[in-house]
Amino acid sequence: MAACVNEITSEEVLDENNDPGAAPFGNFINYYTFNPPENRLSLIPQTLIHDLGYKASRETILLLDVGCNSGDLSVALYRHLQQKSLSLEITAGEGEAGLHLLGFDLDESLIARAQKTNPLPQNISYIPLDITQDEGSQRQLESYLRKHSSSSFHLCLCLAVTMWVHLNHGDATLLKLLSRLACISQHLLLEAQPWKCYRSAARRLRRLGRSDFDHFKDLKIRGDMAEHAREHLEKHCGMELVQCFGSTTWDRRLLLFRRKDGH
Repeated sequence: MAACVNEITSEEVLDENNDPGAAPFGNFINYYTFNPPENRLSLIPQTLIHDLGYKASRETILLLDVGCNSGDLSVALYRHLQQKSLSLEITAGEGEAGLHLLGFDLDESLIARAQKTNPLPQNISYIPLDITQDEGSQRQLESYLRKHSSSSFHLCLCLAVTMWVHLNHGDATLLKLLSRLACISQHLLLEAQPWKCYRSAARRLRRLGRSDFDHFKDLKIRGDMAEHAREHLEKHCGMELVQCFGSTTWDRRLLLFRRKDGH
């Protein structure tokens, strides 16, 4: 249960050494140095794409990484899933068959770094995008889907993003985010920060002498954030929880949802 303590310590070290403005949107400049991809990948089965019923050698499988930061996890996840997905199938497909991943982040400097260091530009793309800006972000995501002749992403990852949207934009925007991701995804892998991390983020900002998060004191959605997300996705978004892959070293559950038949 010391996960949040370790997280606070790591993020505070970054604040003091690199002054990323306390990263009020979660856009820490060296995020994967203190939360390496393996912390999540160790819980996600390499057979996930196959387990979801997709054939990567015969069809184009689209992945979406929400809040991808500098892209380290995007690349690691792609490699984690790609080799096993194809090894479980007999023949290689034609054309664009296989995994394709789109990562986005609101921080343009992080996206520039991701694009510059991308080792798989034919399969992984990055764009600067603020998911809370409805019209612009919707157009960009729809454009990517049209390019691949699809109406939705097969798997969307929203890992440690919900708290930052919630703190900066309030209850309504948090629920809107979940609804939008459910609308464009067949499956959603969600990691919601627990409430104790909200308090830690607010304290960290105050210690640096910065203004508090605009909505922190007014939030009505509090407590078990993963449970609040599950309830909204199941009651209002036509999704259902199908599996929990366990908890990360930071004590956050990885929850897999899928769109119900007929939705």
